[in-house]
Amino acid sequence: MIEPMTQRRITDDLHALLGVLPALIADAVVKVNNSDNLLEIILDLGRKPMARFVDGEIELLSSEVTRDEIDYVVSRIGEVDADNRAGLERTLHRISAIRNRRGHIVGLTCRVGRAVYGTIDIIQDLVESGKSILLLGKPGIGKTTMLRESARILAESKRTIIVDTSNEIGGDGDVPHPAVGRARRMQVAKPSLQHEVMIEAVENHNPEVIVIDEIGRELEALAARTIAERGVQLVATAHGRTLENLLLNPTLSDLVGGIESVTLSDEEARRRGTQKTVLERRSPPTFDVLVEIQERDRLAVHADVAAAVDSLLRGYPLAPEIRTRSEDGEIKIEKPAPTQAVARQARGGRRSASEGMGGSGPLRTANNYEEMREIRREDQPDEDAVQATAIRTVRVFPYGVARNRLMQAAKRLGVPVFVVRELEEADVVMTLRAYYRAREQAIVEAEERGLQIYALRANTIAQMEQSLASLFNLPEDSPLPGDLDTAAGQMQSAIQAVLGGQRFVDLPPASAAIRRMQHEMARQAQLVSHSYGKEPNRRVRIFRD
Repeated sequence: MIEPMTQRRITDDLHALLGVLPALIADAVVKVNNSDNLLEIILDLGRKPMARFVDGEIELLSSEVTRDEIDYVVSRIGEVDADNRAGLERTLHRISAIRNRRGHIVGLTCRVGRAVYGTIDIIQDLVESGKSILLLGKPGIGKTTMLRESARILAESKRTIIVDTSNEIGGDGDVPHPAVGRARRMQVAKPSLQHEVMIEAVENHNPEVIVIDEIGRELEALAARTIAERGVQLVATAHGRTLENLLLNPTLSDLVGGIESVTLSDEEARRRGTQKTVLERRSPPTFDVLVEIQERDRLAVHADVAAAVDSLLRGYPLAPEIRTRSEDGEIKIEKPAPTQAVARQARGGRRSASEGMGGSGPLRTANNYEEMREIRREDQPDEDAVQATAIRTVRVFPYGVARNRLMQAAKRLGVPVFVVRELEEADVVMTLRAYYRAREQAIVEAEERGLQIYALRANTIAQMEQSLASLFNLPEDSPLPGDLDTAAGQMQSAIQAVLGGQRFVDLPPASAAIRRMQHEMARQAQLVSHSYGKEPNRRVRIFRD
């Protein structure tokens, strides 16, 4: 838990923005009396003026916006730049234009710019750590506000330069807004030249920190990598909401290391239990830390971007650190559960061969399962179910066997199986007969460790179920949980039909265990039941008397 900082102060200079609006619209905004939550004022030709707030939007007037009102605002804000943006000098407000095909302005978005002092307290420890930080979040959620406050804090102790493409961070005009503190600001003549100004800032002004808003082009991503490789701390925002969708963005994926297709050797593919062609991280990430701004007072922090990307590409995404700020300013940090590797290291490194099945050490059972609760895998069986059973938990290393099918088989049987990725973590090895006969290196190593090996005829769920049933000493006629549910549903329907007047109902053929369950259900419903036919087509018939 982080101690709350002093009360946050908000500076929005709202009167300056209202001063460029037509009087009727400005008065309507004032009458709403909700300026603290005001995000934007929307003026579209031929439509009613709108005000957007944090929690919704309202109509300001019943009359439609006219051409004269659009021209009135444009005449008071001055020239609109090539990126269709304009600002009010010495303020943080931004006015963006929508043009028709002839280049005439037909719509305006008047965004309220605010300097919120104290908003960075939720990630101040990260900002001051010297690591490069990337902020993600939907529009209007506060990325730029947090970026501006980061620049102010960093400028108190480091040489900080803001590359301000749209003048959103430092405001319009030649003199930056006081909200950026001692940070210096470099403006960008054209949005397409942002990458050049980024490099110029490093080469000409000897910064320790560079702050950038909205990295959105490939050249800007490459410039950011160049800056990071020169040892300069980066604090920036980018288009995207989560690490995953940023990674899948071909233009910006390089910010987090990028993706490339890698062809594995047969041995490595079997060891990993994957296809030969897999996706891996192409290079070290430009940014060390990634912050997903989920809500204004709720952030998801990926403190190690490289590890997060690697885990995501392998299908085991790491849970981020969750930071929240309460209404009274108290900050709470929820640490993610450690990965399996971390948990193993905390217990003293790798297990010895004697700990595995077939060695001298016992398997982990439900009694000491508490030690393994830290290991979180979404595709593993339900942990509560594992804890509730008296069956010992077994770690299985699949070699050349489909992991997803193995987990399906375990879930169908209701047995506690953990699929592991390293042989030294395993109690049991499951492979195919072809690999076993070929004396693959992993098989030889497993035998040397004294691990029990199950060799399957085929890579099918049925074969895996047979092996797991043997491993856990399940009775041959034990029905699968899914089969029990289906049979129970069929029996319930049959009972309702007989009670509704039907003379009798024949149920589908079933195993002896399922037939016993059906007879018990019939007895509880005060009906008569008998079994007919020969195995494997023996079935239950129910009737009144």
